[in-house]
Amino acid sequence: MSASVEIVSFGYLHDAPPAAHLTIDLRHHFRDPHVAPELRYMTADDAPVRTAVLNTPGITDLVAATARAVAAFASGPSGGTVVVADGCAGGRHRAPTFARALAACLRATGHSVTVSHRDMAKDVVQR
Repeated sequence: MSASVEIVSFGYLHDAPPAAHLTIDLRHHFRDPHVAPELRYMTADDAPVRTAVLNTPGITDLVAATARAVAAFASGPSGGTVVVADGCAGGRHRAPTFARALAACLRATGHSVTVSHRDMAKDVVQR
């Protein structure tokens, strides 16, 4: 069953996670491009960041699993928009890349998807 899906990427270091049916925390299990000086000031708009994130073991499996979870929510009797929030530390690398990959996966199976990046345009968090 297709659904309307809203995906919001965010950074935990900026503010609390947005309200969502599913919240995916990418901070601890997936490589952070922030640690690479050449990627630190880039965002998911830059191909080297997307490549680094999407080549991290487990990330594409998590995209597929999240898409299946969205389908489960969509098949429920209540209907309505399914909201997915996915976060990393600063919201500039992992979370927006994951959000875009998830959106592509969901669109390929007929879902109507909107994506927003709450924190991607914010300054790099110095840590």
